[in-house]
Amino acid sequence: MMKTIKMKTIRPVFETLSLTCDDEVIYRTGTRYTSPSQVLGFMSSLKDEAKEYFIALHLDGKNTISCLEVVSIGSLNQSVVHPREVFKTALLSSAAGIILVHNHPSGDPKPSDADRTTTRRLAEAGMILGIKILDHIIIGDGSYFSFVEGGML
Repeated sequence: MMKTIKMKTIRPVFETLSLTCDDEVIYRTGTRYTSPSQVLGFMSSLKDEAKEYFIALHLDGKNTISCLEVVSIGSLNQSVVHPREVFKTALLSSAAGIILVHNHPSGDPKPSDADRTTTRRLAEAGMILGIKILDHIIIGDGSYFSFVEGGML
């Protein structure tokens, strides 16, 4: 006698998120992201946040943004980020690469030891999964730090 079993299935669900940018020209469908300054312009509203936001921009093979995920919203000076959470949605969105972005509410974009460790772990996990971490940008008050420009990625 055949029995019916029920199992959970997973389906990605995408929703629209509205962002405020300094310049609406910064983001257009099909825009290739090749520099930290482009990302800074696109994500500039993070400088005004009182909590630390950690965001992953999912890019396709042409370096255009296909998806944005708010990975973590932390406290005044930290957010918890685990590779499992970053890559879970990157795999579902078929991302070829990721640009990591987070803010420092203190205004100082200098990376902490935790920032460096997290970036290193995410880059290692990305290499295993075939999803490259293209940059990690920390946004401060009027300035930023790029791990690529700083020679740390």
